[in-house]
Amino acid sequence: MEKAAVVDQIGMDEESLIRSFLFHLTCTLAKDKYTATDQDRYQALALAVRDRLVERWIQTQQGYHHQNVKRICYLSLEFLIGRAMGNNVINLLLEDTCRKAMSQIGLDWDVLRDVESDAALGNGGLGRLAACFLDSMATLKLPAIGYGIRYDYGIFKQSIDNGYQVEEPDNWLRWGNPWEVAHPELSFVVPFEGRAEPRRVNGVTHWDWVGTRPIVGMAYDTPIVGYGCFNVNNLRLWTARATSEFHFQDFSRGSYVEAVEDKLMAENLTKVLYPSDAVYAGRELRLRQEYFFVSCSVQDIVRRFKADANDWSSFPDKVFVQMNDTHPALVVPELMHIFVDKEDMDWDKAWELTVNSCGYTNHTLLPEALERWPVSMFERLLPRHLQIIYEINSRFMRKVATRYPGDFDRLRRMSLIQEDPEKSVRMANIAVVGSCSTNGVAAIHSRLLKDGLMKDFSDFYPERFNNKTNGVTPRRWLLKANPRLATLIRETIGDGWITDLDKIRGIERLAKDKAFQKSIQDVKYANKVALTDYIKRTLNISVPPNSMFQVQVKRIHEYKRQLLLALYIIVLFNRIKANPSLDVVPQTFIFGGKAAPGYHMAKLIIKLIHQIAGVIDYDPQLKDKLKVVFIPDYRVSLAERIIPAADVSVQISTAGMEASGTGNMKFQMNGALTIGTLDGANIEIKEEVGDENIFIFGLTADEVEARRSSYNPYHYYETDDEIRAAVDLIRNDFFSLTEPGIFRPIIANLLEHGDYYMHMADFRSFIDSQLKMEAAYRDQSSWTEMAIYNIARSGKFTSDRTIAEYNNEIWHCKPTDVAPKKSS
Repeated sequence: MEKAAVVDQIGMDEESLIRSFLFHLTCTLAKDKYTATDQDRYQALALAVRDRLVERWIQTQQGYHHQNVKRICYLSLEFLIGRAMGNNVINLLLEDTCRKAMSQIGLDWDVLRDVESDAALGNGGLGRLAACFLDSMATLKLPAIGYGIRYDYGIFKQSIDNGYQVEEPDNWLRWGNPWEVAHPELSFVVPFEGRAEPRRVNGVTHWDWVGTRPIVGMAYDTPIVGYGCFNVNNLRLWTARATSEFHFQDFSRGSYVEAVEDKLMAENLTKVLYPSDAVYAGRELRLRQEYFFVSCSVQDIVRRFKADANDWSSFPDKVFVQMNDTHPALVVPELMHIFVDKEDMDWDKAWELTVNSCGYTNHTLLPEALERWPVSMFERLLPRHLQIIYEINSRFMRKVATRYPGDFDRLRRMSLIQEDPEKSVRMANIAVVGSCSTNGVAAIHSRLLKDGLMKDFSDFYPERFNNKTNGVTPRRWLLKANPRLATLIRETIGDGWITDLDKIRGIERLAKDKAFQKSIQDVKYANKVALTDYIKRTLNISVPPNSMFQVQVKRIHEYKRQLLLALYIIVLFNRIKANPSLDVVPQTFIFGGKAAPGYHMAKLIIKLIHQIAGVIDYDPQLKDKLKVVFIPDYRVSLAERIIPAADVSVQISTAGMEASGTGNMKFQMNGALTIGTLDGANIEIKEEVGDENIFIFGLTADEVEARRSSYNPYHYYETDDEIRAAVDLIRNDFFSLTEPGIFRPIIANLLEHGDYYMHMADFRSFIDSQLKMEAAYRDQSSWTEMAIYNIARSGKFTSDRTIAEYNNEIWHCKPTDVAPKKSS
């Protein structure tokens, strides 16, 4: 009887799903058809779907434990996983069942799916990459666990007021999260502050970290479902709790605020993603966050390792910790702290185990983005770890000095401690020295990393440096985001491409086929209509779907050069105003992205985009010729709407500054043509699709570096009438008549302060490339053929390939099939 009830609860047929849905609506949420809201119905369906993966989830973890497998521990301060419902249902092969089941009881699967809030656990590409990697690890059946922080609030929700970005709290957990499971039994004490005290045992000095102010980290687990397989991996996120709810003595004597003060202070640690580090308090909170999640994760890793009764010498054979950027770099001193201070291991053995079980992924070449922490702050918050870092540095400096006698400049550059202008701890240096692998995330990025930013280290440890070009999961970014295109491809070549994206090359033979081109065009137009409907519904802006959609959606930053596209729009505006009968391809420029709250220039660029949009909307001469739209609050679920509708993927960062980019891959996979610089993965996209199927412009990374010393942006302004006219419209307040002077900082950056991101140097080349692209778009058959080549040649850019390379070359982890054996 009990067995039958369980089977009914997790049956994969329509009727079982309906019964499970109604059970949760009534018994879990206490609602009926009269009182239930869409949020209730979403929650009930989510719980019904979760029921169907829990058995797999448990058996996966049991299988990993019983087989004593080596596990990949992927540590990232961000996991931008977006909405879970649609992705989980697709990976469970349940989408048709869900759709039909909900239809039977008068509900719309698409509506319920979209009720879900995006999990606000990331800021941009770093976190989205981590989410794609988790999907691929589960699909490839690799034993893996993601570790991060369960932020109560995301970075912020973005709204626009009179063109200005407004930040609002992103309370994504307001309605709860049906996908997560709390594990209070998995709680770890994380100490802060205090002091390190020596003690002598048998003539050996040991160190105790005493007088600390501890907090507790509690685990929340989220299932990560592999596509079409039994494996369900784990994303474990930590939330901060006080060591006690309140001080009873303070409460008893009436000091109510003091009674709960420690609880409030502790729980603030995981309230918000990435506090502002513009002030000292913000920097300290971020460092606390980083150590908190590292300490909890490492303690959990060690707990599991010990539970499997392993010998310490086998630690690298059972654990590999991949650090996603420098945020988890404290893994290195934390492992040393546990090995040396807790497990009484000798230093050399502890160091060998640490280095052989850690890897570091670098995501930036911008020196200012490499984390450094003031020694004074480090000493106050993590006194024992600072001692360990100094010891690591002392031993490392002796090795460097031995190899390069008298090269004091090299010693200064490679030291884990920077002496000036502020004495600080260099987290990137710690990550490189304390791991067996350092990788970049695109071919050019890895080359520049080895030959530039980290040259001293790549010379010292040449065997440790390698490249792993990023990728994105086709389950999320094609199968889920673009069901029209996915259906067409499945009907044409089958569905093998879903887990082996190289097979998508099968559509290339139809690139010139007129009937297939027409099908691709119909899919694109339907996606554009869907996006224009969304824009009309949410922003009350009408967009012509038959115009060419140029899309630039990403974090707003000067190096990503949203300003360059805005300047080109002004050039186009001037051309049409000078010649109203000019035959132009109707174009819609779509922007999206958030500016960091303290990044004034980025926020000013958002304001300029809105002012340009307003001027264009007001001018009847431009009707149906030119449109500019900024869609606020860019996030994963919004990207899933925008990317399938794009004709053009705008990837125009200053060459040498974008590590890889993954948006460029998502657009290519969905049939958009790239206009971009030779930067990041654009280079590899160009290699895959061919010069004739991409629009490349501008300086190369080497040319950017060579010109810096003599670069004069004013020269381009003086010698190019069209460029000057565009810049002057901004300078003369044409776009800011009611707020004169507000764009003065933009002009100053372009012409007076050196134009560090070289907008002016690339402007004419960008204009010419745009004209070439516009001419190509006029021939829709040729354009569609190019789009098909882009889709067909996107196979390299799957995260499955990236993860396979990580595993084959760095992790050496055995894929583990945990599916129950079928009885003969």
